Amino acid sequence: MGRGRVQLKRIENKINRQVTFSKRRSGLLKKAHEISVLCDAEVALIVFSSKGKLSEYSTDSCMERILERYERYSYAEKQLLANETEANISWTIEHAKLKARMEVLQRNQRHFMGEDLDSLSLKELQSLEQQLDSALKHIRSRKNQMMYESISELQKRDKALQEKNNLLAKKVKEKEKQENWEQQELDASSALIRQPLQSLTISSSSHATTCNGGEQEVSAGHRRPNTLLPAWMLSQHEG
Repeated sequence: MGRGRVQLKRIENKINRQVTFSKRRSGLLKKAHEISVLCDAEVALIVFSSKGKLSEYSTDSCMERILERYERYSYAEKQLLANETEANISWTIEHAKLKARMEVLQRNQRHFMGEDLDSLSLKELQSLEQQLDSALKHIRSRKNQMMYESISELQKRDKALQEKNNLLAKKVKEKEKQENWEQQELDASSALIRQPLQSLTISSSSHATTCNGGEQEVSAGHRRPNTLLPAWMLSQHEG
């Protein structure tokens, strides 16, 4: 039969308690040695008996170094906990301040909107009125400044467009002038080309007229009676 679970409680019998302590202490020291070897861990074990007798085990017999390391880690952990506690307290205070400030700002916003004014005194209402008047002055001043800047910008754009329009009109006039000059040159060239043809036509017509006139003159001369001959010779000549 297997043994049942042993209930952990103080052994009342002094002899049995001493025997159990010796056995468990040996087993505990053995386990400490095993874990240090198997897991390459630094182990320090301190046991005081009920009579104050010390039993200890440390890896490679360096109990002082392990204890110093423990003290450093313990102190650092305490400092970290203390810093975390201070930080938590600081955050709690800061949260309370921010919450109160937010409530004040929300209340002022409602007052500026004309809400929840019943709780304000006459002096507070006058102060609120002055704040609103000052705010309106700043708003109007800023609005006028923005309008002036907008008008100035529009004027600059209008001036730039006018200058661009004038430049384009100047270019159009120069182009029209150039086209007129080219047309005049073309007309002059055409006139120079037509002038020799007309001279040639006129010369030919004059020559033909001259020739025709000569023939007519010859015919007329042929038919013209010779006034130097006597009348009787002329009649004989014609007969």
